[in-house]
Amino acid sequence: KLEAMTRLLETEETDGMIAFVRTRNMTEELTTKLVARGFAAAAISGDIPQNIREKTVEDLRHGRIDILVATDVAARGLDVERISHVVNYDIPHDTSSYVHRIGRTGRAGRQGDAILLMTPRERYLLRSIEKATKQPVEEMQLPTLDEVNASRRAAFSENITQTMAAHAEDQELTVYRDLVSNYIDEHDVAAVDIAAALALMAQDGRPLEAKEPDLPALNLRGRRKEQGAERSSRPKRATKEGHATYWIAVGHKDKVGPGNIVGAIANEGNLDISEIGDITIRPTFSLVELPEDLSGKQESALKNAVVAGRKLNLRLDRGAPQSSFASRGSHGGGFDSPERGQKKKQRWSKAKKRQEQQY
Repeated sequence: KLEAMTRLLETEETDGMIAFVRTRNMTEELTTKLVARGFAAAAISGDIPQNIREKTVEDLRHGRIDILVATDVAARGLDVERISHVVNYDIPHDTSSYVHRIGRTGRAGRQGDAILLMTPRERYLLRSIEKATKQPVEEMQLPTLDEVNASRRAAFSENITQTMAAHAEDQELTVYRDLVSNYIDEHDVAAVDIAAALALMAQDGRPLEAKEPDLPALNLRGRRKEQGAERSSRPKRATKEGHATYWIAVGHKDKVGPGNIVGAIANEGNLDISEIGDITIRPTFSLVELPEDLSGKQESALKNAVVAGRKLNLRLDRGAPQSSFASRGSHGGGFDSPERGQKKKQRWSKAKKRQEQQY
């Protein structure tokens, strides 16, 4: 997504921009990466003080920054005329948020574009948006590497033109002109070679032309096979490092799918979708992998979160069932639960004792 957004920023004609992400941590992470790539960006989230938020918005309004990275909460009531683009860096889990986001541009007859960045696993969220808005989201082609480099060369040339025009009568430019002239006389070097060396100095080690990033090939069919093989070869209840398995009180009988659960947990628990692991939906409950270091505030929010009209009542899972028969019973009391196993053992011992007494 970062590579895609960088290409768009370098080739699209943009003015002010808002990039929407889901969490406060992501606002800071994306802003840091954009600034490192040379873009004027700043972050706002619901946690920052009001005075800092107002200053950041003013910086966007007056062109001191060009990109505002924000959460949905932080962008409420935001209307800046120079916003030409809204980028959904993280696709929202609910359609109302999407509508509010893209409404930040193109207001009062102004022109504006909304761009949505989406991973293959988020395709179901796109379908929900298209269904709610009753119109398809048009797929756009990512700018090619050649287009990016052509844009960079054009920008570099324009920078030279503007510098020469702005400082044509400056004494400082005359000093550099004399230095270059003297260098040519002393070293018998072509002016174009000196200009190239000076341009390299101006870049300060940053390459002018971009190279193809080292990204994995997008082979969805092959990747699904690999994921299927991985699932079949690992224990059902294994969790990845740093995660724990949590129990929630909704299941198949509530007509919920993974998308409903992911959306509620990400929004109410202030979690990024990448932090949500495997989800196993049973008839009366579900099991979901989440970070084991959830804060008390997050746990409380997820206990009270509602999906399909039912509270999640999230709690740590007490242990994985050892048999598929466990799906017929409720959590903690299935056919193979420790409590039921102990009762069966006790009944078997009493029956055996009765038999011994009879003999």
